[in-house]
Amino acid sequence: MDVWQDINLRSCNLVSLSGILQVCMMDVVLLDARSAWATVDSKVLNGAIFCGGETNFSFRGRFVLPVNWCLIGHIHYTPEASWCHGTSLRSGMAFTVLPETVSDFMLCAGSQISMLLVPLERLQRKLAELVPHQAEIPAQLLSLFNLSSERPLAQELRAQFERIRQCLSCDHSHARAQIPQGDDIEVLLGSHLLAGLSVRAEDRPQCSHGRRTRYLIVQRAEQFMCANMRHDIYSNEVCTAIGVSERALRYAFDDLLGISPIQYLTMLRLCTACKNLSLSDISRHSVKSVALSCGLWDLSRFAGHYRDLFGELPRDTLMRAPS
Repeated sequence: MDVWQDINLRSCNLVSLSGILQVCMMDVVLLDARSAWATVDSKVLNGAIFCGGETNFSFRGRFVLPVNWCLIGHIHYTPEASWCHGTSLRSGMAFTVLPETVSDFMLCAGSQISMLLVPLERLQRKLAELVPHQAEIPAQLLSLFNLSSERPLAQELRAQFERIRQCLSCDHSHARAQIPQGDDIEVLLGSHLLAGLSVRAEDRPQCSHGRRTRYLIVQRAEQFMCANMRHDIYSNEVCTAIGVSERALRYAFDDLLGISPIQYLTMLRLCTACKNLSLSDISRHSVKSVALSCGLWDLSRFAGHYRDLFGELPRDTLMRAPS
């Protein structure tokens, strides 16, 4: 199958963004209160999906790949505050995501990424061709690695992802000679594996003990917030539930997300409401019922904040939801 999809999102519909990525339902929490947009371009080719994207907003994301699919990609640019499972992300990194594992990350505004979603069997087959004695994909070696400009294999992989980014972002009527072909998938998979298996220890980023501790604090705090979203939640309740001081809680959120726990709770509620409105049947749910389920008691204030963030009123989102 050979299909172009060219989408420019100006109003950030979180469910639509997840669908365009064609990965899964991705949970997204915006981290700033300005109007958000994203540009996402993709191409379906020979049972695989090339995808490239850029956002003007910072966000926390979490997803799980479908069974028997994997994702490889390259970070063309991201500010230094971005991370994955607490480990800092840098421009020029490559990554591999395998199925049935939760990917938890934060990307800052302006991040640019290119990816290839492909059946896991194709990556396994390519690995067997390159390294016959390797029985399984070495997840720890390939999960995240720097593409050093000093190494030819890394340079070649960066160049291939850059060509994909340029092809996806070009006006398609003038880029037919450049668009990825079927053979490009196999070449890219081979380059990705060789580059990942050959990198030095210093090119594999590490998460310090302190950073890992703060990441786990944020993770546990968010779990408590999600489980109690219908109710009023106070910082001291969160601290008691997860066993940390208020100072440690504030420091963890500031370090990992750049906002306070209370600000994050507000954005979590608004983004959850957006997701639920996008999925709700208007004949069975109302804006009020969705808002109250997210702990948003002041409906007029909720509508104003929602419009400022997503560019439309909550009812507009609900009206578009599938019946």
